[in-house]
Amino acid sequence: MRDSEPRAEAASEDRASRITGNELLQLRIHGSPSLPTLVHLPGLHGDWTLLGPLRTALAGHARLVETAYPRRLDWGPGDYAAAIESSLIEHGVTSGWILGESFSSLVAWQFMARQQASGPAKSFNATGLILVGGFIRHPWPWGVQFAHVVSRNVSLRLLRHLCGFYGRAARRRYCDCPEALAELDEFVERRTIESDRQAITGRYRLIARDDSRSIACATRLPVYQLSGAWDPIVPWWHVRPWLRRNCPGYRGSRIVWSGGHNILLSAPRESAKQIMDWVEESAK
Repeated sequence: MRDSEPRAEAASEDRASRITGNELLQLRIHGSPSLPTLVHLPGLHGDWTLLGPLRTALAGHARLVETAYPRRLDWGPGDYAAAIESSLIEHGVTSGWILGESFSSLVAWQFMARQQASGPAKSFNATGLILVGGFIRHPWPWGVQFAHVVSRNVSLRLLRHLCGFYGRAARRRYCDCPEALAELDEFVERRTIESDRQAITGRYRLIARDDSRSIACATRLPVYQLSGAWDPIVPWWHVRPWLRRNCPGYRGSRIVWSGGHNILLSAPRESAKQIMDWVEESAK
C-alpha cells in the first residue's frame, strides 16, 4: 500500500499542473495509422474535453488526433498552425484532414495557406478541411466584441457557477458514457482558472482581427462545412453562401437540424458519419 501512495500523489500533482499551468501544446492520437487521419483543432476552450462522444463514434473508422492548446497570449493563428504542424511531424503524422472547430477556423485556414505556400514537398500534407461550426471571417464582429467584453469582465465566481451548471446539464445527457463524464469534469476544472479565462479572452481578440477570405479564395483542396441548425454563435446561413460563391475548393455542407453550435458534442454519431462520408467521397 505504501508503494502505491507516492505514485497516486505524483499522478495527482501532474494532473493539477496540467490543468492549471500554461502547458505546451499537447496531442493525443487514437486509432490505427492505417485508418484515415482526422486532426481536430478545438473551439474557443482550446482542448479535447468535449470530444469524448465523437471519439467513441469514430472508433474503428478513423485515426483521431486531438489537440490541446497552451494558454498563451502571444500567439496568432499562424503560430498555432506552425506549432501543431511541428508536433504532428514529431508524432509521425504526415497527412490528414483538418477539422477546424469554431475558433480554430482561424488556425485551419492557416493550414490551407501553408499548403499553398510550400508546394508539393512539405512537412504535413493537409488532405482537406472540414469547418465545424466554423467561418472565414466571423459574420458578426459586433457579437465577437461583446463576447470579448463579457469574457474579460465576468467574475471567476460567476464563471464557476455557469460552468458547473453546463457540466451538470451535459452529465445528464451523457450519463452512459464514462469517458465523456470524466472529461466534462476536467472541462469545468479548466474553465474556472484565471489563466484559462485570459487565454479565451485573447482568442476573442484573434477572431475579431482575423480575415481569412483571401486564403479561402485561393484554396482548391476539398472544403466542407458541418454545422448545427441552432447556432447563435456562428451563423451558418451567412457562411455557406460565401463559401459557395468564393471558395474554389468548396464541396458541400451539412446542417444537422437537431444540433447546436458544438455539433460534435450534441450530435456525435451524425457528425462522425458525415465526416467519414466526405472523407471517403474525396478519396474516390
